[in-house]
Amino acid sequence: MRVRKKIEGTAQRPRLSVYRSLKHIYAQIIDDINGHTLVSASTQESSFKEEFPATMNKEAAHRIGELLARRALDKGIEAVVFDRGGYIYHGRVKALAEGARKQGLKF
Repeated sequence: MRVRKKIEGTAQRPRLSVYRSLKHIYAQIIDDINGHTLVSASTQESSFKEEFPATMNKEAAHRIGELLARRALDKGIEAVVFDRGGYIYHGRVKALAEGARKQGLKF
């Protein structure tokens, strides 16, 4: 709640929200004003599982960040606000953010 109090996604700069479980990582780009998820990606997707069987490491998180950024750029989203969801900016969360930045997403 402390992080969400300071961060809000708008239509111009939506919020990139990260959820990390023990086995998987999920990322969504959300417009908080309208309450819509614009783009999402996770290690649960069947296309991702076929390509990358290991889902609980930094490499998988990096690939999810790249995939999310490509989908966002295809929809015309270039800049986002990063919501780490209370997780420390380290390990898989950091790898996801770096993957998204590598593909050209700005935050």
